[in-house]
Amino acid sequence: MPLSAPAPREPLHVRRVECRGFRREDGLWDIEGHLVDTKTYAFSNRDRGEIKPGVPLHEMWIRLTIDDHLTVRAVEAVTEYGPFKICGDIAPAFKKLEGLSIGPGWKKKVKELLGGTQGCTHIVELLGPVATTAFQTMYSRRERERRAAEEDESKPRKKPRLLDSCHALASDSPVTKVEWPEFYTGR
Repeated sequence: MPLSAPAPREPLHVRRVECRGFRREDGLWDIEGHLVDTKTYAFSNRDRGEIKPGVPLHEMWIRLTIDDHLTVRAVEAVTEYGPFKICGDIAPAFKKLEGLSIGPGWKKKVKELLGGTQGCTHIVELLGPVATTAFQTMYSRRERERRAAEEDESKPRKKPRLLDSCHALASDSPVTKVEWPEFYTGR
């Protein structure tokens, strides 16, 4: 169901974020994020002159290469368009993510390493959806492996990490009652 009809308004700004996940032939995973900001009107920019409607004010890319444990093995960041000539100069700083694991504490560590003047606000923001895309990309494979390991009924099943991560996956939800009855906490 889409949003309700809005009040009369004028479109001014568009931000597009696209993230994609890939399995590489070498067994690693590439997770890519792309952010583009455009305006619907022309405006003057000190470093770039006039920026016409639809021409990106910001266009940034990031690729994380990760292993099966969600550890970042390689990073490439690029600023294709920024409001200032020096915007892209910070892109190599994102190599600081190499060796970190996507999981608990990820956002905090990213902010410590790349927040404020140590990084690019827009690429740092893009790392949130990139991390989610990593989980989504790897989920089906990891879930198959988990289920295969659990076929050994002598081992107790572990509580799925997804439980209690959102409304639908609350431990007392009807979804949990069907999918993971042994972890269901409702009536």
